[in-house]
Amino acid sequence: MRQAGRALPEYRALKEKHPFLELVRTPELAAEATLQPIRRFDFDAAVLFSDILVVPEAMGQAYHFREKGGGIEMEFAVKSAGDIRRLDARNAVERLQYVAAALSLIKPELGGRTALLGFAGSPWTLARYMVDGSSFGEAHRAKELFYSEPLLFGELMEKLVAVLVDFLRLQIAAGAEAVQIFDSHGDFLSDDAYEAASGRWMREIIAALAGAVPVIVFTKGASARLPELASTGANVLSVDWTQPLAAVRRQLPAAVGVQGNLDPFLLTTTPEIVAAETARILREMKGLPGHVFNLGHGVTPAAKLECLQALVDTVRDFSLQT
Repeated sequence: MRQAGRALPEYRALKEKHPFLELVRTPELAAEATLQPIRRFDFDAAVLFSDILVVPEAMGQAYHFREKGGGIEMEFAVKSAGDIRRLDARNAVERLQYVAAALSLIKPELGGRTALLGFAGSPWTLARYMVDGSSFGEAHRAKELFYSEPLLFGELMEKLVAVLVDFLRLQIAAGAEAVQIFDSHGDFLSDDAYEAASGRWMREIIAALAGAVPVIVFTKGASARLPELASTGANVLSVDWTQPLAAVRRQLPAAVGVQGNLDPFLLTTTPEIVAAETARILREMKGLPGHVFNLGHGVTPAAKLECLQALVDTVRDFSLQT
C-alpha cells in the first residue's frame, strides 16, 4: 500500500501464490515485495514490505483479513485491564526478528544508491485496532477507553511505546536509514484530545530513538495540529492530500521537512493529469526548503502503472531543471 505494491502485476502474481500474512512473515518474500517497485520505477527509497499490525500480533493479539466483506479482524478485542496486562511487551520484539531478517536481505540489493525506510504504526492507531477489534467503525471503543478510563488507556499506551521503541531500533540496526510512524487514525480524534491520545506517545518514541535516524510522522487530518506534530521531534511531517502543502511548509520550522502530497486518486486517471498535478505541487513548493515528493496517502489497487511512471518522470525532470 505504501509504495506501489498492490498496483503491480508482479506483486499480484506473488500474492496469488502466498497469502498476505505469509508475505509479511517470510523474509525472502517480504524482501521480494519490497524490491519489486524499485526494479520497476527506481524510486529514491524502498519502503519495507510489512504491516503495522505485526506489533499487536507479536504482543499476543493476532489478526486476519476477512474473507467476506474485506477489512481486518483482530482475534479478540482488548476490553479490560486483564486483557491489557496479558499483552506481552517483554518478548514481542523477539517475535519480530523476521522483520530484521527481511531488512538484511533488502539492504545489499539496493547497492547503496537507494535509501531503505522502515516503519511502525503509532500507539494510538494500533490501540484503535486493538480495542475496537477490527478496522470497522470510527474508534468508538478506543475513544471510550481514552475518555472513561485514562489510567487504563495510559497503561496500554506505555506498553505499546516500549514495544515500538524496541521494534524501530531493531529496524534501524538491521539497516533502515529512516523510519516513519503512521498515525493513520489520528483523524478520529478531536483537536482537543489529540495531544493526550496520540501526540505525546509519539513524542516519547522519537525521544527514545535519540536521533539515530530521521523520523517521519504521518497523521491524517493534521491541518490544525501542525505545531503539536512539529513538537514531537519528527524530522519530517508527511501531509495528506487535503491540505495545501506550501501553506503547511510556511507554518513549520525550517528544520522540519514536509513529505507529500499528491491525491492518490489521481493515479487512477491519466498520465497527463498526473503530470499536470505533480508539476503544480512542485511549482508551489519551489524555493521552499525540505520537500520530499510523495503521495498524500497510500497507492490504491486501481492505480495505473503509466500514471505512476508519469509521476516519477515529472519529479525527476523538474529536479533536473531546478
